[in-house]
Amino acid sequence: MSGAAQALPATSPLRARDLLAALVVVILWGVNFVAMKWGLRSFSPFQLGAARYVFAALPLLLLVPPPRVRWRWVLWFGLFQGVGQFGFLFIALKVGMTAGLASVLLQTQVFFTAMFALVLLHEKPGLPLLWGLALAGLGLVCFAMNYVGPGSGMGVGATTTLAGMLLTLCAAALWAASHIVARLAQNVNPGYDPLAFVIWSSVVPIVPFMALSAVFDPDAARWLQWKTLASVPLSGWAAVAYLGWAANTVGNALWTNLLQRYPANRVAPLSLAVPVVGLTAGWLLLDEGVMPWQWAGIALVVAALACVVLGPRLQAKIACNAG
Repeated sequence: MSGAAQALPATSPLRARDLLAALVVVILWGVNFVAMKWGLRSFSPFQLGAARYVFAALPLLLLVPPPRVRWRWVLWFGLFQGVGQFGFLFIALKVGMTAGLASVLLQTQVFFTAMFALVLLHEKPGLPLLWGLALAGLGLVCFAMNYVGPGSGMGVGATTTLAGMLLTLCAAALWAASHIVARLAQNVNPGYDPLAFVIWSSVVPIVPFMALSAVFDPDAARWLQWKTLASVPLSGWAAVAYLGWAANTVGNALWTNLLQRYPANRVAPLSLAVPVVGLTAGWLLLDEGVMPWQWAGIALVVAALACVVLGPRLQAKIACNAG
C-alpha cells in the first residue's frame, strides 16, 4: 500500500474519499473504548490483551514481510505499546474508568511524548506545546477534583476511581514511550514500513500477557480447555475481533495511508474528534455519564490538544503575514 501511495501537494485539500477514510478511523478508534469494556465482561485484562494481539497479528503476519529495522526496536515497541499501554488501560477500565473518559485521558500521550522527547531526544518544546502542557495540567487537576472535591464518590463519579485515572495516565505515558521508540527506529532505519512495523510488533505482547494471566488470574488454567473458549459469548469474541482487526489493523492502515499522502499537520487535527466519539459512544452504548469536574477536565484537555496540534500552524501563518 505504501508503495502505491503518492504524496499530494501540501496545500491540496483532502479528497472526499480521504475525508471518509479519516471519519472511519475516528469512529473506529472512538468506539474502540466501548469494545474494550465489552471485552472485559468476558476476559480478564491480561487475557483480553493476549487475545487482542493474537487477532492483530493473524493473519496479516503471514502476508506482510518483516519491517527493515533492527528487531530490538520491534521488541521495545511491542512491550511499551502492547504490554504497557494496553495492560494498564485494560486494568484501569476494569477497576474504575469509563470508556468515554479513557478516550480523553489517553490523549495526554501527546504531552508525555513531548516530555520524553525533551529528555531523551533533546527536542525543545515550542510555545504552543508549553501552553498545551499548562492547559492539560489544569485539566488533570479538574479530573482529580472529581475524587477529592465536593460530591466525590457519588452518582456518576462513583463509576471512576483515582486508581483508574492514574492507571490510564500510565497507559498514556507508555504509549508515548512507544512513539519515542518508533522515532529512534526511524533515525536508525529511515523509510521503514510503519504498517509492517506495527503488525510484527503485535507478536511481542502475546507471551507476556499470557504469562501475566497465568500468574495473576486465578482461573487461568481453565482457558487451556476448549469448552472454556467455547463458552465465551459471541459479544466477547466480537469485541476481541474489533480490537485486533478493526481498531488496530484497519484503523492504522487507513491512518498510515493518509499520513503518507498528506502533511502531518493536515491529518493530525482530525484525531481531535476521537475523544468526542469516545464520549458519545460511552453515553449511547454504555449509559455512561460525566460529572461537572470531568466536563471541565475534558474541555481543558481538548483545548490543550487543539493548542498543540493547531498552534504551530497558526503561529506560522501569523509569522508569514507579518513578514
